Amino acid sequence: MSATATGLELYTRTADDAAAAVINRYSTSFALACRLLGPRPRPHVRNIYALVRVADEIVDGPAHDAGLSPAQERATLDALENEVRDAIASGFSANLVVHAFARTARECGIGDDLIAPFFASMRTDLDTAAHDDASHDAYVYGSAEVVGLMCLQVFLNAGMSEPARPAADLVDGARRLGAAFQDVNFLRDLDDDATRLGRDYLDGAADDDRRTAVLDRIDADLAAAAATVPFLPPDCRRAVTAAHDLFAELSRRLRRTPAGAPRVRVPDAVKATLAVRAFLGRPPKGAHA
Repeated sequence: MSATATGLELYTRTADDAAAAVINRYSTSFALACRLLGPRPRPHVRNIYALVRVADEIVDGPAHDAGLSPAQERATLDALENEVRDAIASGFSANLVVHAFARTARECGIGDDLIAPFFASMRTDLDTAAHDDASHDAYVYGSAEVVGLMCLQVFLNAGMSEPARPAADLVDGARRLGAAFQDVNFLRDLDDDATRLGRDYLDGAADDDRRTAVLDRIDADLAAAAATVPFLPPDCRRAVTAAHDLFAELSRRLRRTPAGAPRVRVPDAVKATLAVRAFLGRPPKGAHA
């Protein structure tokens, strides 16, 4: 966009900036990985994650803290979903984050096959406290795997005249990377999810054997996703590698940290090292490396 943008062009630029501000405020790690994306996919990935964050905040506490009842939270989430669909159809929303996401969806071919499962999983958080393996898998598909698929649509289609369908191996890699990210965060937030939100996503993963099984699944998903990174467009590989390696490091630290310990984090110096490694074009690391 030009420096003298006006009208819709200026509004869209402002919407993209608003989405970037959401991510910079909520996730320094994700913001760092985004900076490793090329300028073609970068704003679109930010637009996706900003919308995801807004939806998360409706169901994960801030809406409740503002005084909304469960019924009002559901109505707010439903309204956001409807607004997203309307904006994709029309190309405009008065909500800057929704406008930014709609621009990305229209350009990159993100359709209702990905949007509907995402909002269905967000809605699950309003009425499901404990998950078994089947409901966990359904929840993770909608809350994380489809987000990976949305990003894959961006990686392949941003700036293209017509969106293309991704290859099956890239679809599998995107889904498994999203699932690994989600399960890592479930393990990191096990106590907070239980005490603050009253939720159990992992069916008793505080148990050592169950925790080990979840970590084994995470590491298998990370390995499968890593194998597909070389087939992504070059301007996306560094960022995906950095994100992958951050979560592989978190998995490694979770293995040596007992359940109930303070939330596992990666020190900033280690994050910077991983980012430099990815910037230099190194392949994704294994969780035990």
